[in-house]
This record gives sequence, C-alpha cells and structure tokens, in this order.
Amino acid sequence: MKNIRNFSIIAHIDHGKSTLADRMLELTGTIEPRNMQEQVLDRMDLERERGITIKMQPVRMNWKVKGKMNQGQTLDAKSQRSDLGTDYILNLIDTPGHVDFAYEVSRALSAVEGVVLLVDATQGVEAQTLSVLAIARELGLVIIPVVSKIDAPHARVDDIKSELALLLGVPESDVLGASGKTGEGVADLLNVIVEKVPAPKPGGNGVQALVFDFGYSDHRGVIVYMRVFGGSIKKGDALRFVAAHADFTALEVGILSPEEKPCPEISEGEIGYIVTGIKKPGIASVGETVTTVRNPSPALHGYQSPTPVIWASVYPESQDDLSVLRLSLDRLRLSDSSLSYEEESSGVMGKGFRCGFLGMLHLEIIIERLKREFNMALVVTQPTTVYEITKMNGEVEEIYAPARFPDDGTVKGVRELWTSVAVITPPDYIGGISQLFYDHEGIVGDTETLPDGKTEIKAAMPLRELMRGFFDRLKSVSSGYASLSYKIEGLKPADVVRLDVLVAEEMVPAFARIVSHRRVQQEAESMVEKLEKLLPRQMFELKIQAKADGRILAARRKPAMRKDVTDYLYGGDITRRMKLWEKQKKGKKRMLARGKVDIPNDVFLKVIRES
Repeated sequence: MKNIRNFSIIAHIDHGKSTLADRMLELTGTIEPRNMQEQVLDRMDLERERGITIKMQPVRMNWKVKGKMNQGQTLDAKSQRSDLGTDYILNLIDTPGHVDFAYEVSRALSAVEGVVLLVDATQGVEAQTLSVLAIARELGLVIIPVVSKIDAPHARVDDIKSELALLLGVPESDVLGASGKTGEGVADLLNVIVEKVPAPKPGGNGVQALVFDFGYSDHRGVIVYMRVFGGSIKKGDALRFVAAHADFTALEVGILSPEEKPCPEISEGEIGYIVTGIKKPGIASVGETVTTVRNPSPALHGYQSPTPVIWASVYPESQDDLSVLRLSLDRLRLSDSSLSYEEESSGVMGKGFRCGFLGMLHLEIIIERLKREFNMALVVTQPTTVYEITKMNGEVEEIYAPARFPDDGTVKGVRELWTSVAVITPPDYIGGISQLFYDHEGIVGDTETLPDGKTEIKAAMPLRELMRGFFDRLKSVSSGYASLSYKIEGLKPADVVRLDVLVAEEMVPAFARIVSHRRVQQEAESMVEKLEKLLPRQMFELKIQAKADGRILAARRKPAMRKDVTDYLYGGDITRRMKLWEKQKKGKKRMLARGKVDIPNDVFLKVIRES
C-alpha cells in the first residue's frame, strides 16, 4: 500500500486536463501507441464532440521512479519502464471541468489523497479553478500546482506561475510546467505526484469500500466503482451494501486501465470495480459502503445527495413509448446518480416524467443521451427552478412545473432560489458585465483585483435568471475571456408571473414559463416571434399567442400553406374556379376553428436552447 498514489486532476473547462491525462497514459505505457487517441478517458461520443469531460473516469497506471530528474527532461515510456527503480501504482480519477458537474468533482476528490491543480498558461486562474480548489482544501488534499499548455504561442508561463504561487502560498519553484500536447514536463509531474501525494492510510474496521460511481451492463448488472479503505475484496465474496441492506456476490473484481481488467482481489488503498449482478435500479447508490456479510463493518462517511437545481418535464412523443422512457431513465440513473425523476401526468401532453438536473448543460446532455442511446423521440418542457408558494390561507407549497404555477390571484407570496456568482474577467469588460448583471436582476457586490490583473466580481442573482442564457451572454460580452462559477444560497422573495403560450388557441404546457413581472412583455413578444419562425406552416392560418395575468400580451399569425385547387382545370367557365375557391375558403375556416397542430419535438429543444 505504501507504493499506491491516488489523485485527481482538477481544472477549469478547456484547460488541457484530458490532454494531460492522455500523455500520462502514454508515458506510463497504460495504453499501447496503436490504441491511443485524443481524449481517451472521455468514453462518450458527446464528450468527444463537445470537447468536455462529462463523466468521471478512473484509470490505473504503473510508474517507475529511478531518481531525481532535471527540469524539462523528457523520457519515453519504454526506457522509463525498463530501467531499475521503484514501481508505483498511480490511480487517477479524471473529473469534469464544467460548473454543472461540481458534484462529480466532489465525489472523485473524496476517493483520493491529492490533486493536480491545472491552470492554462494562456488564460490564468478562472472562476471554476477557485471553486474546485476550495473543495480540495476543505477535504485536506495535497495540492500540486501545474501550469499547462506551456508550449502555446501566447503562453505567460512565468506570470501564471507567480499567480498560482501567490494563490496557494507556496514558493514559485513548487509550481510545475507541463504540456499535454508535446509531453514536456509530464514525467517530472508523475515523479512529483509520487513524492508529494501521501500513500493511503491503513484502515482498521474490516472490509470497507466507498462507492463513488457505477455503471450498468445488460448481462452483468450494476458495476460499482469504489475505493477500498479497509481489507480486501475477492471474486466470490459475499458482500453487502450497508445503507441499502442488500446482499450480493462479487461476480468479478478488477481494476480499470482504462478498460475493465479482472484481477484476483482489490486491496486496501486501491481503486477498482465490482460486478454485482444486480439488475434492479435503486439498490446501488453513490456514497454507499460495501462490506462483507460475514464480518460487516460500519458505513464510511459518504456524500451528500445531489440536489437538482432545475426541473423539466420529459414526455414521449407517443404515449405507447412511456414504458420505454421509464426504462431508459432507469438505465441512465444507473450511470448518472445526479439525475432524479418522478412520473407525472398532463391533460394535454399525457403521461411523462418530471426530471431534476444540476444545470442547463446537464439537462442537454441527458436529453441528448436519451435520443442517442435509447432512440427516444421526446417532448421537453421549458426548464424551471423550484418556487415556494404561500397561498392566501397560509398554506405553503413547492412548485416545480410552470404549468402548475397559480395565476388566479390566490398567491400571497412567492420565493425562489438565489445564487452567489463569481465572475473573473479582464478589466476592459467590467462595464459590459455590470450591465449584464443588471439585465438579469443581479446585485453586484465586492470586486477584487487578482495578481494577474484580472478582476473578480461577486454578485447575487436569481437562479431563474442564471438559467436564462446568462453564461452564453457573459461569454459574448467578454469576447470569451470571462469565467463563471456559482453556488446555491437559498430562497428569497420573487416578483414573478406565469407566461402561457397558445398555439391555434390551445395552451401548450411545454412552452409555459415563469418570468419576472418587469420582463413579461419582452418575454411574451420574444416567445411568439421565436415560435413563428420555428413552427412549420399548416393548411390553415396559425395563431400564436402569449398570455399572462389573464390577458394576451403578444400575438403572431403564420400564413397557411397555399395550394392551387384549380390547377387541374383547363378552359371552361370562370364560375367553376370560383366554386372551388369558395369551397377551399370554407374548408380553411373549418380547419382554423377545429384544427390541431402537431408540434415537432425538435421545436421544444430549440426553444430551450435559444431562451
């Protein structure tokens, strides 16, 4: 166990974390050169397409330390492994960098003793850097500062090293430099990890393993990924989930390198997996403790349950697919413990599921996975946050769906979630960002000048407004230089109203949203204009309206598709054509009164993305 090192790489999104992990796998010989590809630990197509890490991924590497190396020295994997030295096991848990997945980061950090804090040499310290650093410090982990992308043309290596040293209170010589692209400095970094990250401490309470993630296989059931804190686990052991009081047999145990590799046992201090054979959802959970049936041990300190911050209803396009959607969500829940859902029913949409997400990116990822992995055609409602409604009779109720938000004057008060926001930006963009906060009902607080000359702006704003495209607009107004992190603070009074959308004089619950009173007119006009462009033309004139506070605030009419009903006629009296035109006119009038619009499911997603 003294030769085991468990660590994670933490960084702001797009700071080179996955590329650095690639070079580590290459240098340690974990992956053969012929099997090497970019973002090798990002297993999903979505991760590769978007260039971001969505799901944490553990991997085991073997590294031989031969002695002190000079700064900048590079070693090929073959010579590093063949020379005499001391062998070490390095367990890396690759983590996401986007603010929506901070919960994933906190889980990974609970299973390691040290972290590599990675900062882009061209960007410097970003808001999410400070956020994940705070988690690492709170857990008492060893922090190894590294400046990445040192080979980039506009790299400010010395400046960023000074900034990191000042931030962490360490000598500048302790800040390393590395390039995930060329591999420069990666061997040095691996040696420093061995030197500075402590070996796992021995446990004294029998067999205890902490589950930090899990997956699912059709044939083998739930596969739990865990860190063993005490004892060892072998194939065939009778095991127990302590909190769930569920027993199972270890069908297989092994390590991840990064593919699953069976081995005789997983010992104290190691990270690996167990194939449980359990095919029922809801038994395994993140933060669970695995122990033996014969000599059970108490539960380890696990994780707080993830708290959804936004909600959206998901309906199958055909009600015949409701059971398929339920099964699909069950399966996704096995690989994403932060997804929550419950069945609900809507008079217009039929039956579906009310789903909770960690943020807008999390919502997009889940919907995209449902479409790709399970071939689902879905209707998704406008996402919203939770609102606490106090009625006139004093009754308090939590509302998650805009369609259930009362608009009949029975509300005494409304409270909504607020967030504390930190934005780091070059000084040139402070004016535009301050205006952006005002437009999104934000209250700007303290500002601080950082060592590299950037400014950190702290503010408070409703979560509802943060969801309303704030991040994209922040990137636009700052030319991409500003970064954002946030955390949920609590409930505060809200001045909001429900905005309904009617298509062909029929209310569409999926388009309902809760908006600020001061923006309701602007939101109404924007919504009907957007739908006028997105909705397909019908055989009758399509009426699109937005309604709030009992009145129509905005309306648009989309012209009907035109068809020449006299096209097949030739010659003859004009009265024949006139009769056909009159018949067509009456038919369109009937359709206008009775016609229903079949809204394509991609329209719902486009409305969400453009809001």
